[in-house]
Amino acid sequence: MGTETIRNIHTELKKHGDKKIAAHSQRFFKTGKGEYAEGDKFLGIRVPVLRTLVKKYRSITIDEALKLLSSEFHEVRLFSLLSLIELYRRSGEADRKRIFKLYLGNTRHINNWDLIDLSAPHIIGNFLQDRDRKTLYALARSKSLWERRIAVLATFYFIRNSDFEDALKISQLLLHDKEDLIHKAAGWMLREIGKKDIASAERFLRKHCKIMPRTMLRYAIERFPEEKRLRYLKGEI
Repeated sequence: MGTETIRNIHTELKKHGDKKIAAHSQRFFKTGKGEYAEGDKFLGIRVPVLRTLVKKYRSITIDEALKLLSSEFHEVRLFSLLSLIELYRRSGEADRKRIFKLYLGNTRHINNWDLIDLSAPHIIGNFLQDRDRKTLYALARSKSLWERRIAVLATFYFIRNSDFEDALKISQLLLHDKEDLIHKAAGWMLREIGKKDIASAERFLRKHCKIMPRTMLRYAIERFPEEKRLRYLKGEI
């Protein structure tokens, strides 16, 4: 089923690989021993090239995209996720639900921050927009760093629609998370809330700025005027 399509995609992706880009990506995405993406492999393909190839292979099926998601190569997994986003956009309710469930059932393959950031809002966030969101809280309490980041980034879709409640609740839930990648993600979402509704963001920040991780706070207040940023960093708000 779809073997030829999958083989063609693999062949074309490898053809677009660049060893210098791959070597840089290995370092940038922390693939060394003991690092968060230990052992991940790269072909060396930029995201715009992947997006072009996704358009070329827009006839790909959900099953074919899912098979690619288990690839050892980072860019093949990203190609899979970008394809699933396009399939999700073009699908009816039944296939959207299927893609949502397949995404959640394969988080072990969605195992770096870029894979999550480029996909979670468009699939998980979009699907849960008008549904019960308890799934996000289960993800936010997961032992998996990547599942917790999925929970945070899914709320980006809500924030874009001026819906901040879950982003704020999940940010509060993760205030004591030990991972810097979670601090960055939550701070980013707080910053995005501030762009839409500064009062909502500042209510959260005034309450938690003295205990929240420094990285989370710095990301959240990045666009504030310098004087106000310094007051938050000193806890003088």
